[in-house]
Amino acid sequence: MAFEEYDKYEQSELVQKWLRENGVSIVVGILIGLVGIFGWQQWRNHQVRNESAASQLYQQAKVAQLSGKTDVATQLTDQLMKDYAKSPYALFAVSDRARQQLQDKQLDKAQASLEWAESHTTEEPLKALTMVRIARVQLARDQAQAALTTLDRVPAGSFQALAQELRGDALVKLGRMDDARKAYQSAMSALSEDAPQRGALQMKLDDLAVAGKQGA
Repeated sequence: MAFEEYDKYEQSELVQKWLRENGVSIVVGILIGLVGIFGWQQWRNHQVRNESAASQLYQQAKVAQLSGKTDVATQLTDQLMKDYAKSPYALFAVSDRARQQLQDKQLDKAQASLEWAESHTTEEPLKALTMVRIARVQLARDQAQAALTTLDRVPAGSFQALAQELRGDALVKLGRMDDARKAYQSAMSALSEDAPQRGALQMKLDDLAVAGKQGA
C-alpha cells in the first residue's frame, strides 16, 4: 500500500517502525560524517602547523646562509628534508643548497641535491625547472648524453627556450652540429623579440655557421 494512503496515525507508526529498524544505521552514518568532518579539520590544522614550522626553518636557513653560518644552514636544511620532505620549503632550501654547491664547484653534490628536489615535488612547473637545472649541472660535468636524457623528460612547452638551448649545448659537445643548430633555432623561436638571451643564442648559431664553413 502506498505511503500516502495511511492516515496520520498509521504514518506515525510506520515511521517509528522504520526508525526502529534503521535508526542505528542513521546514527552511525551521522557519527561517521561528524568524525570525517572533524578529522578533515584536524588534518588541515596539522598541515597549517607543519607549513608554518617549515617556513620558519627555511627562513632560519636563509639567514644562516647569508650570515656565512653554512654549518647551521646545512643542519636546518637537513631537518627540512627529514621532517618536512613534502613541504615546498624543503624544496626551496635544497635548491638554495644546490646553488651554493654549484658556486663551490661541488657539482656532484649539486646534482644529488637537485635530484632529491625533483623526486620530492609534485608541482609540474617546479619539477620541470629542476630537471632543466639538473641538465645544466650534467653538462658542467661533461655528461652531455645524460643531459639529453634529462631534457627528454622535460614536458613540451616547459621552459622551452632554456631547455632547447641546453639541448643545443649538449649536442655540440657530442659533435652533432646540425641537430644543435635546430635546437638553438627552436630556443630562439621560443624567445620574445626583446629577450636578453637572444644575443647569446645568436652567437652560438654564428659559431656553428663558422665551424660549418671551416669544416666544408
